[in-house]
Amino acid sequence: MIELRPFTSLGGANHGWLDAHHHFSFADYHDPQRMHWGALRVWNDDIIAPGTGFPPHPHRDMEIITYVREGAISHQDSMGNSGRTGAGDVQVMSAGTGVRHSEYNHKSTETRLFQIWILPDRGGEAPGWGARPFPKGDRAGSFVPLASGMAGDEGALPIRADARVAGATLKAGQSVDYALAPGRHAYLVLAAGRVSVGGGVGESVEAAARDGVAIRDVETLRLTALEDSEVVLVDTH
Repeated sequence: MIELRPFTSLGGANHGWLDAHHHFSFADYHDPQRMHWGALRVWNDDIIAPGTGFPPHPHRDMEIITYVREGAISHQDSMGNSGRTGAGDVQVMSAGTGVRHSEYNHKSTETRLFQIWILPDRGGEAPGWGARPFPKGDRAGSFVPLASGMAGDEGALPIRADARVAGATLKAGQSVDYALAPGRHAYLVLAAGRVSVGGGVGESVEAAARDGVAIRDVETLRLTALEDSEVVLVDTH
């Protein structure tokens, strides 16, 4: 199954300082057909105005991955962590037993990011936070694990879930395959570009920037770039 979820079909709200679009039910947006995809619970596509952001607020029992598409986001939390994550880089916060944090765009231009929430496999652990750069050149033509709780994904930021967040950059005409184990769910969103997403004879969709694609029961997923593209994919049980 490969289902295109066009950007125009997403829920969301424009709060002035925040223009938010939701791939899954979130806040005041509720769609019983889009509650989650496997252990993937939230995928928000946010545009944050200059000099604004999310004031301190709490989380618990969630793995929260932030992928910055443009600009930068500055993080501060109740554990004493602080950091700035720029375009193409990733931060992970394991909310664990509870944490408060804030996220602000201190730049003079908009910040555009994906925020991805994955349900953890275990609870009762202390919260944690980490961030690191992932140069887009290192992802050229192949998927690279960005955040993962799966064996063998060395170099990825750790999460407490049987899941992987991976990224790839493709030149126009380039293809990349992704193997999806039986019973797994994949969800991908284009940060930029346009790709054909296929998984079998006659089964393919064309996705543009900020569209989502939900995949399951596909052994090998093939992406072919119709123009230079940047892709983020989540693989969960």
